[in-house]
Amino acid sequence: MSMNVQSADHDEVELNTTINTTPLVDVMLVLLIIFLITIPVIVKTVPLQLPNAHNIPTITKPENIVIAVDKDENVYWNNAPVEPSELRGRFGDALKAALARGTPLPEVHIRGDKDVRFEAIGRVILAAQEAGVPKVGFLTEPRNNESQ
Repeated sequence: MSMNVQSADHDEVELNTTINTTPLVDVMLVLLIIFLITIPVIVKTVPLQLPNAHNIPTITKPENIVIAVDKDENVYWNNAPVEPSELRGRFGDALKAALARGTPLPEVHIRGDKDVRFEAIGRVILAAQEAGVPKVGFLTEPRNNESQ
């Protein structure tokens, strides 16, 4: 650190009003080096082998509604063919009937063919959402271990 020494001959004492930033820069460079060295040590990822997803068998209750959509985008309500435009009304009727009986609201389980376009499944989900169905789920087949 530097200091300005003045002789006592001057009437006015001049003060050094500039800030010496050298110590600040030194400290910041040391902190930067410390962070650059320690960050790769902290951010190590642990090598893991993630498990395969397994299907949990779903027990379909009789009050639940199973909607099937085949690869030709035909829609089936509990194995009976239905027009996609009728779904919203049928969902609403099923919810009203469950409320009138005092039973829990039915869940909608969608079984979609693996080759069906997502748009057909999306129309079923939209109809259920518009009717106020509280729970919509998908039914799938268990994964075959040979095909992984």
